[in-house]
Amino acid sequence: MDLSKIKTLIDFVGRSNITELTVTERDVTVRIFRSLPDVASSAAEAGQKPLSMPSSAADTPSNAEKLSQAVKAPVFGVLHRAPAPGEPPFVVIGDEVEEGQTLFIVEAMKVFNTITAPRAGRIVGLTDIDGGEVETGDLLAEIA
Repeated sequence: MDLSKIKTLIDFVGRSNITELTVTERDVTVRIFRSLPDVASSAAEAGQKPLSMPSSAADTPSNAEKLSQAVKAPVFGVLHRAPAPGEPPFVVIGDEVEEGQTLFIVEAMKVFNTITAPRAGRIVGLTDIDGGEVETGDLLAEIA
């Protein structure tokens, strides 16, 4: 499938009311998702696995955590929390991060998408998923 055909499919999904489109041509499958504005609440209603939080933060959230910024999956794919198998993860709860620092890698259609910190801060929430699939809009981390 050529790039112009994929762009046409993306435009189609963007203009229509559909939220997911899967097209297979020969031995290539393209899966396109469009997140809805209310993705966070629908994910919670669907019983998605919550972020892991330190016990003290889960018991009494501080003002900084109330003002935390969510880091969400931009694409469907396989989430990698470390740069390579057997290596330590990019970040753990409590780490101080800089804006633009790598937090995760999402592998989608054999393309590795680097997920970076949108701002500087401290990691207060982190998904338990590693090596598993994530959907577009899934909550991956929270930065306070």
